[in-house]
Amino acid sequence: MATTDVPGSRRSGISAAAPPRRAGRVGTNGGKNFNRVAGVLLAVCAVIWLIPSLWAIKTSFTANAVSALGTQAILRDLNPTLASYSSLLGGGDLWNWYLASFITSTLSAALVVTFASMAAFAISRMRFRGRNVVFVLLLAGIMVPADVLIIPIFQLLNSVGLLNTYWAVIFPQVSSVIALFVFKQFFDGLPKELEEAARLDGASNWRIYRSVIMPLSRPVLSAMAIVTFVGVWNNLILPLFVLSNPDLMTIPVGLATVQGSFGQRFSDIQASTILGALPLVVLFVIFQRRIVEGVAGTGLKG
Repeated sequence: MATTDVPGSRRSGISAAAPPRRAGRVGTNGGKNFNRVAGVLLAVCAVIWLIPSLWAIKTSFTANAVSALGTQAILRDLNPTLASYSSLLGGGDLWNWYLASFITSTLSAALVVTFASMAAFAISRMRFRGRNVVFVLLLAGIMVPADVLIIPIFQLLNSVGLLNTYWAVIFPQVSSVIALFVFKQFFDGLPKELEEAARLDGASNWRIYRSVIMPLSRPVLSAMAIVTFVGVWNNLILPLFVLSNPDLMTIPVGLATVQGSFGQRFSDIQASTILGALPLVVLFVIFQRRIVEGVAGTGLKG
């Protein structure tokens, strides 16, 4: 049988059906090199992040008299002590701060998840006039710095008699536009066939939200609850303005007073900082998989 030569069908004596010999190796080597570079950069970033943390831990286990002498004295000290932790944990104020932070953070997270998911469901799954305008106006709130609103929030809370209460910390943080946006992105990716089937069975909007949408949204619910909890726990400006009762102070406000009163007692300051951040570290270690799953499922990755 005669063989017909097609232009470009032979390349250096190799049939066109045969793949290029080095293409696979180049692709494999390129992927390995990228992984190596990414691993090196990740290790460098991890070391840069760990150095301040390790320094804080080392200082917290050093006596105040030694830490006041400077960096070299802290590095040379080989006699760790728990004196700073004992004084903080034995004082009693830290436990009140923990309780206040836990109450405000938990209630804020629950309310944010509830109201943000409801608003996102209305914007994502319901059709009404001005829906896009409402969503754009809500997103415009992201461009307003939260610190600018402190004075109006203070005056409003004062007018309704909520200053020096837990609600003064909780209510201003319930309207989370970021949480609403994340929920909407997630709801937009859910199959509409599930909603249509529920409507055919006579389900109302509330029933669809409660029995169809929310069970499918557990990853993003967990992620937003944890992110909100951490944000409220670390908030300093709002509790500092609306709380003056020492028994209601949250961790950031309490630590600010500790740092102001301790002066040159660097070990006590570092110990108080570590105790304040410890619950968040434990929370992230336990729920880090939920956070990753929730963010990955919102559609923010494009």
